[in-house]
Amino acid sequence: MRRDVRKRNNQIDDLNMKIIKYSGIGVAVLAVIVFGILIYTKTINNGADEGTLTSEQISNILNNTGYTEDTESASSEIGKKVNELQVEVKEENNKTNTTTNKTTDSKNNTAKTNNEVLTTNKVTPTNTTTQTNSKVSKEEEKPKEENKVELNFAKPVEGDIVKDFAIESLIYSETLKEWTTHTGIDIKAEKTTVVKSAEAGTVKTIKNDPRYGLTIIVEHANGFQTVYSNLLTSEFVVEGEKVEKGQSLGTVGNAAAFEIADEPHLHFEILKDSLQVDPNIYLK
Repeated sequence: MRRDVRKRNNQIDDLNMKIIKYSGIGVAVLAVIVFGILIYTKTINNGADEGTLTSEQISNILNNTGYTEDTESASSEIGKKVNELQVEVKEENNKTNTTTNKTTDSKNNTAKTNNEVLTTNKVTPTNTTTQTNSKVSKEEEKPKEENKVELNFAKPVEGDIVKDFAIESLIYSETLKEWTTHTGIDIKAEKTTVVKSAEAGTVKTIKNDPRYGLTIIVEHANGFQTVYSNLLTSEFVVEGEKVEKGQSLGTVGNAAAFEIADEPHLHFEILKDSLQVDPNIYLK
């Protein structure tokens, strides 16, 4: 029994010794491999530090790392010195910089030449002409502002307003028997009553209007016109005559075709820039 136990112990000891022996061998082999790799890496680094990798070294590296023979043809290109490549790059950069500087200098010279030409071509009389024209335009504007005259329109005849201004609404016409617009005001007055100019101006037109009978139109400042219709006569003025405020123009009648059914009156209108406006706004 004891012999068996001793025998087993001896066997276990032998197994342990074998394990230790093989483990030591494995560690030694691994150490040799690692040491070889370190030496080889150092050799490669030294070759790179010197700035040269020969084709044989690159071929060995490629063979050791599993590359095929097809890649060996490209190894000769890699054998160039790093310093030589750096010198070539510097030379190319210097050439590029030189070309750029030449182009920039030529552009600057051209710009200077253009500036000199522009400076030489400046003509003083043009500025003088511009200033003169601006002065003239300003002087022309002043009279326009001064032409604006304050106007105070007076009633051309005394009397009540029997029909008011109605552009946006309708007024019933006894003559036409319908509802219609009314572009002025009708001032009640007896026949032959003298009609006076509401404001100073120039007689523009004397005519027989088919709607409102004998009519006088007087033109005033600031784009105003006054219209005197349903007249009996226009004996006091002629076309083109300048009239003062309150000056006699004609007399009241009752011959307007559109208002013949109404009592005798003066049909009176005020226009501003050729548009009828409510006379009540301007009469004072």
